[in-house]
Amino acid sequence: MASLVDAYIETNHDRLLGELKSFLKIPSISTLPQHRHDIERACGFLVEKLLAAGMKNVQRIIADGHPIVYGEWMGAPGKPTVLCYGHYDVQPPDPLNEWASPPFEPDLREQNLYARGAADDKGQMYIHLKAAEALLAVRGTLPVNLKFLIEGEEEVGGRAVDRYVRENPEPLACDVALISDTEMFAPGLPTLCIGLRGLVYTEVVASGAYQDLHSGLFGGAAPNPLLGLAQILSQLVSPAYQIQIPGFYDDVEPPSPEEKASWAALPFSEEEFLREVGSPALVGEAGYGVLERRWARPTLELHGFVGGFQGAGSKTVIPARASAKVSMRLVPKQNPQKILAAFEQEVQRLTPPGLRVQVRVLSSGEPILMPPSHPYIQAASQALAETFEKDTVYIRSGGSIPIVALFQDLLHVPVVLMGFGLPDDRLHSPNEKFYLPNFYDGIRAVTRFWGHLAELPPRSPSAA
Repeated sequence: MASLVDAYIETNHDRLLGELKSFLKIPSISTLPQHRHDIERACGFLVEKLLAAGMKNVQRIIADGHPIVYGEWMGAPGKPTVLCYGHYDVQPPDPLNEWASPPFEPDLREQNLYARGAADDKGQMYIHLKAAEALLAVRGTLPVNLKFLIEGEEEVGGRAVDRYVRENPEPLACDVALISDTEMFAPGLPTLCIGLRGLVYTEVVASGAYQDLHSGLFGGAAPNPLLGLAQILSQLVSPAYQIQIPGFYDDVEPPSPEEKASWAALPFSEEEFLREVGSPALVGEAGYGVLERRWARPTLELHGFVGGFQGAGSKTVIPARASAKVSMRLVPKQNPQKILAAFEQEVQRLTPPGLRVQVRVLSSGEPILMPPSHPYIQAASQALAETFEKDTVYIRSGGSIPIVALFQDLLHVPVVLMGFGLPDDRLHSPNEKFYLPNFYDGIRAVTRFWGHLAELPPRSPSAA
């Protein structure tokens, strides 16, 4: 069967690339209201391609936000059911002047396809759709049952799909969820991500006077929200990069010795990583290697600080309001609600007199860790090893995919994170790219994965 899929990919090589380029040309930026029409265009594109691939019951689901696209093929009774998740929305491309080519005009250079959304997540998600198309084209059937769930709000918190999954666990019943929104550790090295950090993303808003005040007339007497907020934030993390929130580290568990040993064997160079970062030096907690700090240690980061006069020239005012975006990445065993409560309590304790401070939650997600010994994880590992002709390695990711914990908690299924991105794909940054050979190899690996799954029994009769 692998040779037939290979032949199909070879025959349709240019068409598959052309379709992906057409998809990437749609600026489906979920956070900007002016791109609502582009969100609709991306939905229409996916509906058309799911139907063309042979999916049934294809729907554009009107959720409490951007639409969700659903499709299924349930013609393999007695075989496992796979829920293929992805997202069609993308981040804004700013700053535009740093792109070597326009972000929504896909450009192929040295086997890399440059465009916003190329790796996150349009290119990777489209692999699932094309894998189904290829198998149906060469076999007329699929080895497993498939359900596609493709959302348009992942980059802004995923509230619509969160609500939809909570309200529709039975229609989404499956044996395993497949997500391709992670990366391979190195080119040509088959990789499965088995752990994700959780997330608590907040906006901290400080208010002082009811209106901006003249700094000459009121300075030295009126509270300054910008200054007060800076004082609060500066006390949350020590100069040694230890988070100073009481109880923050109480539930942190270190990775197992076996996991740390496997990370030490990975082809990782701190010098190369430093070059990729582009800063004079790396920072972080003492006593932990770079991989452990990125994958298995919690963090607190400041993402934006706004207040007062931002225009050219001078305007000497004490602002009435200031705000900061603050996120905390969490590791397995840390509870987002518990961490949020501790964060809010510490922010209030540190608030200077004269200011009112509010913490708003923008998004949150549970950390997860999956056992590599699970049969479905092993099926994915075998498929990757066969495709790339190397043993599969297991890593964690420092990022967060909130839907993973939701699938585990509500659908009670394992989640396979079979990503085909690369560490230098510049996600969320200018010049985002996707290594094109991984697009085609991804199709091959996913078809093999489904084939190996077909040899395993479904987890439950309801999912079959």
